[in-house]
Amino acid sequence: MARGRECAAGNGRSYRGQVAHLAGLAAEAQIAREYERRGYTVARRRWRGAGGEIDLITRGRDGVVFVEVKKARDFARAAERVTRRQIHRICASAAQFLAGEPDGQLTNVRFDVALVDSAGMFHIVENAFEAA
Repeated sequence: MARGRECAAGNGRSYRGQVAHLAGLAAEAQIAREYERRGYTVARRRWRGAGGEIDLITRGRDGVVFVEVKKARDFARAAERVTRRQIHRICASAAQFLAGEPDGQLTNVRFDVALVDSAGMFHIVENAFEAA
């Protein structure tokens, strides 16, 4: 069965890559809905700055929240995918985004990481970059 899917997609790698990409989009949409349920407005999805992409940028009464969404088989594997280098790149892009905000770099911000497992369960880690 898997072999047939690989042939239909051209090769196994591109099929798996496409599946992972679509699963990531679904996870981001799920997390965006959760932030909206919590009273936030999704300002941007997949915003790209000079440092790289930020999955979600939300606004709430407490300021701007930058959200990195990681999907994997389990929460531990998802958390492992947030690297120090990636944190620095997200922070660089966030600084670029904040340049366009009325309060600029003085805007109240938070960096969250949303971990999504293969069953679609999620765990949001608020202020995830504080210890980094």
